[in-house]
Amino acid sequence: MSSSSDPSLETVAPRAAVTSERKLNPDLQEQVPKPYLARAMSAVDPSHPEGTRGRDTRGMSVLQQHVAFFDSNGDGIVYPWETFKGMRAIGLGFPTSLATAFFINLVMSYPTQPSWIPSPLLSIHIKNIHKAKHGSDSETYDTEGRFDPSKFDAIFSKFGRTHPNALTEDEINTMLKSNRNMYDFLGWGAAILEWKILYKVGKDKEGLLQRETVRGVFDGSLFERLQDSKKSS
Repeated sequence: MSSSSDPSLETVAPRAAVTSERKLNPDLQEQVPKPYLARAMSAVDPSHPEGTRGRDTRGMSVLQQHVAFFDSNGDGIVYPWETFKGMRAIGLGFPTSLATAFFINLVMSYPTQPSWIPSPLLSIHIKNIHKAKHGSDSETYDTEGRFDPSKFDAIFSKFGRTHPNALTEDEINTMLKSNRNMYDFLGWGAAILEWKILYKVGKDKEGLLQRETVRGVFDGSLFERLQDSKKSS
């Protein structure tokens, strides 16, 4: 049934211009099975209905997989020096990696601790990483660390106006402003940091951030590709 014959399916409200400016994909259910169902271990989209091919999830949520790249010794805990090492591995410079590692562990350490006692070493416990999810984001990760295909698709349907499956730097900036929650200054800053880093390491020769690059950052597979590319160069 089309939205024209059933007003309850409309995604645009005539008196809410923003709903026309930021469009949703009405055909997503035909492209991805059950797009409303958040996936616990796979980052799926129309081109990857089962997630990243051949990826060993190790029973981790998609958010945990994202963070696990930085756990260099596999003990389930990420220390600032491991975050720094991971940032260098994906191609960031020394000063940027140092500042980013300090900020990430400073902000995310305490919410992930197994007790109320802070970690003097600013450790991040991967099993509790869902507790460190910040606001003002795309909401592709849900509050338990699952991957929401509909929220991921909305990144591009709403903001990919130049290219349907890629974002320009200006479109990323528009998205960041649009996703801001009121007075959520920490979330604003965290989102800016994440997307600016992603754009720096992931943009193509035309200055575009491709859909597949963005999908890969959610499950961490992009980090592995960047690391392998840096090693081979």
